[in-house]
Amino acid sequence: MKHKHLPFYGLAKLGPYLRPYRKLLLFMLLMGFYGSGMDAVIPLFQRYAINRFVADGTLDGLGMFAGMYLLVIVTQVFSNYISVFGACRMEMYLDRDLRRAAFNHLQTLSFSYFNQNSVGYIHARVMSDTERISSTLAWDLMDGVWNLSYLLLVIVSMFLLHWKLALCVMLVVPVVAVSSIYFQKKLVIFHRQVREQNSRITGAFNEGITGAPTIKSLVLEDKMTGEFNTLTGDMRTLSVRAMHFRSLFMATTSFAASAALALVLWRGGIITRSGVMLIGTLTVFMNYAQGMMEPIQWLVHALSDLVNVQVNVERFTHLMETESDVRDSAAVEEVYGDAFTPRRENWEPLYGDVEFRDVTFRYPDGEENILEHFDLKIPRGTNVAIVGETGAGKSTLVNLVCRFFEPTEGAVLIDGRDARERSQLWLHSNIGYVLQTPHLFSGTVLENLRYGRPDATMEEIEAAVKAVSAESVIARLPEGYDSQVGEGGNSLSTGEKQLLSFARALLADPRIFVLDEATSSVDTVTERLIQNAIEKVMAGRTSFVIAHRLSTIRRSDLILVVHGGKIVERGTHRELMAQKGVYYGLYTRQYREEQLRAALE
Repeated sequence: MKHKHLPFYGLAKLGPYLRPYRKLLLFMLLMGFYGSGMDAVIPLFQRYAINRFVADGTLDGLGMFAGMYLLVIVTQVFSNYISVFGACRMEMYLDRDLRRAAFNHLQTLSFSYFNQNSVGYIHARVMSDTERISSTLAWDLMDGVWNLSYLLLVIVSMFLLHWKLALCVMLVVPVVAVSSIYFQKKLVIFHRQVREQNSRITGAFNEGITGAPTIKSLVLEDKMTGEFNTLTGDMRTLSVRAMHFRSLFMATTSFAASAALALVLWRGGIITRSGVMLIGTLTVFMNYAQGMMEPIQWLVHALSDLVNVQVNVERFTHLMETESDVRDSAAVEEVYGDAFTPRRENWEPLYGDVEFRDVTFRYPDGEENILEHFDLKIPRGTNVAIVGETGAGKSTLVNLVCRFFEPTEGAVLIDGRDARERSQLWLHSNIGYVLQTPHLFSGTVLENLRYGRPDATMEEIEAAVKAVSAESVIARLPEGYDSQVGEGGNSLSTGEKQLLSFARALLADPRIFVLDEATSSVDTVTERLIQNAIEKVMAGRTSFVIAHRLSTIRRSDLILVVHGGKIVERGTHRELMAQKGVYYGLYTRQYREEQLRAALE
């Protein structure tokens, strides 16, 4: 629609975030207007002093004049202090609210959003864009109110003093208006390119830090440095081009303001010599013409910033307007609550019956169906293993069960009801998920374990740790449960992180367990201990095991074989081996490899 391309249309979308501070905004407006009024009055004091005390050669009334002048100066300083304090407060509060809103909204988005957008891209919106928006609105609002009201008061005063000379000064307005229209259009384009390039740099920097071990092991330093230098070089080119147009914009404005001062000196001097205007009035015009330079420049600067910040506003509002591919209906939220205000008293117990009913599914960014008219009933307590080559699509079923994605057609039923009829949080609170590459949060071991259940006692925590054979991990740490795990758990090995994440999931006492190759990074002895623990823990629970080592899932109740993104076989280990199909080939090949490895060792 055409109105979306109007100047500052995007800023209107920030109304809900500005509304809580409307009193502060109004106060800042009043203080800005009052301060600018005092600035506009000061040259009139000078006019009176020259015409009264200098031209007439008298000191009568000097004391009253000095007192009034001092009062104006004091109130001006006070209003400036209040305005600056208000702008600082506005910036900090608005920045806090925008970041909170962005972070909370990210918690509601589905997996597909994070699959399609890099960490650097998201980080730039939550941190850089919000900071830019809050800073620009707070400070440019204060400066804009002051400068605009000052210019209006100055223009009115000049016309009241001498309208002909005021018209000479006003000749600069068309120049500024025409240059603003031209340069604003250019600056919006250039600054949008700069911000997008900045997101690419942030993403590359993030990858360079998080991927440092891989970069060093593959000796990719030169390649990564070259790519980063190219990105920063492009950023420099775009930034220089934007600053070039901005400098031309400011120079044009400065030239116009200087021309106004020259006109005042020329035309005002002629009028003063003819005796029509007193010398004090000429000094007022000189002060006003010179004083207009900075407000015009600041207005242009503020206008330019407001134009440029629309790019940040567009990016921020685009994030906030992004809807999750998986979301609860209004009717479900009314009964069960949402992720931030759950109504747990209405939650039914989950037993673990899972059914795929005529499910067709393709990923939001995909073109081919992964499942087509797929039917499968999984009674509660069933152990389901999902196997296949790397990249075959083994996580698809699990993602649908966990409702990380919605079926394209058909339905996934939990305990006989469509999963969409109850809240995501209800379902996720009953699922224990252990990833192949688990994530631990910065903090202590104990804090990470309690993420599974904050009210767990030490006896329950120790029992969960012992059940997954993780007590040896705790024992080797210098401070035991109070040891810091580092950012992302980087002070621990992948196998140790898997053990702790498994204990964390077990502590939550879920009814559905998902193990995504959860023992792939532990040694054979520990794996055997975990497998024994899993058999005890999984008793009576529905479980999905995405397995790499096929020897660990021989006793599963149901094995699903994924090949080329499709489920091509299903059955028990004995049934699939008898078919001598894909599973038979995978199992026999892996068995030979394990026998060869054992012989070599």
